[in-house]
Amino acid sequence: MKVLALILVTFVALSHCGILVLEMFFWDHEIGRKIFSMTPEVSSSSAVLAMNQGLYNGFLAAGLFWGLLRDSTDVKVFFLACVIVAGVFGALTAKPSIFFTQAFPAILAMLVLFLANRSQN
Repeated sequence: MKVLALILVTFVALSHCGILVLEMFFWDHEIGRKIFSMTPEVSSSSAVLAMNQGLYNGFLAAGLFWGLLRDSTDVKVFFLACVIVAGVFGALTAKPSIFFTQAFPAILAMLVLFLANRSQN
């Protein structure tokens, strides 16, 4: 169970690295426009905001990697909770599919992390 928790937390961290790259470097590019269904005008006018958003996703990934490197359940739980809140908020305010791409994997990782810690004690 602990290995599965490690895999899931790592997946969430890596996915946020991917989001960082997408939002910071490919937002105003054909790839970003296709993924987010944007016109060139929309991607161009929102590129600076997307870079800022990408940076925040990078901080979430960094926090999760920090928790993994320190093997700190508290750090992992905090940053998974941040991802969950951001994913739910994004799903409610921007695009419902954000729940499944961001919040759901973090919820699953959190659940398995709790189960792993419970079985360890």
